[in-house]
Amino acid sequence: MMYLIACLLAVAIGHTEAFGMANVRMSAGGQSIIKIGTRGSPLALAQAYETKRRLGETFPELAAEGAVEICTIMTKGDAILDKALSEIGGKGLFTKELDVSLMNKEVDICVHSMKDVPTWLVPGTVLPCNLPREDTRDAFISEKASNIAGLP
Repeated sequence: MMYLIACLLAVAIGHTEAFGMANVRMSAGGQSIIKIGTRGSPLALAQAYETKRRLGETFPELAAEGAVEICTIMTKGDAILDKALSEIGGKGLFTKELDVSLMNKEVDICVHSMKDVPTWLVPGTVLPCNLPREDTRDAFISEKASNIAGLP
């Protein structure tokens, strides 16, 4: 169900300068505010909320209400539904707008499914971490049985 997720957690652990992302904001209460950029698909949002949850577990200051904001960004790949990816530019169609938002400091980190990440990275960005892969045995498909026990 869950694909590998690449996210820039360096922001959360204070290594923003190493990645050129010194734009972490502070709330009035002194808590870091992290903006996570993500697509609006159900899978992308599930991955972003999983990242938010794990950040809160790892860094208690990020567990506070409002400490981590999820920003949904429409990508060209999301907008063009009537053409094959190969006709309009390939994998980068699902990450370009997120990369631009990151470079423009509109978001602090981005969460992507690795299936959407091109083999090249935008200069100035890194993929420093991946969340553990979920169990891939989450689907059962059969023409004859409704479950595994019903197989001949």
